[in-house]
Amino acid sequence: MMELVVALLTSVLILAGSAFALVAAIGLNRLPDIYSRMHAASKAGTVGSGLLLLAVGLHSGDIAVLARALAGFFFFVLTAPVSAHLLAMASLRAGYSMANQSACNEMSPVNNE
Repeated sequence: MMELVVALLTSVLILAGSAFALVAAIGLNRLPDIYSRMHAASKAGTVGSGLLLLAVGLHSGDIAVLARALAGFFFFVLTAPVSAHLLAMASLRAGYSMANQSACNEMSPVNNE
């Protein structure tokens, strides 16, 4: 019975992680500017890869592998937003403009420094 629960939970995590990774890939192709694409990659990509990591850790059946997968998941969650923010700031300072569809640019004073 427990093997069935673990298999079902692993399957759900794999499907959810794959769906988030697919949404991130579609966002990278369809969104209009570098900032929107970065948002898709940092948010959906992080959740997708984190869920896939958790699925691998759970499927292994070893507590040490699960602990490493959890550590990797938390590393993704902590570092992806910071790196996306730094890349967005560098892009803004390099002069990449936002798409016309973007609602507002709250970081425009940064470009004037």
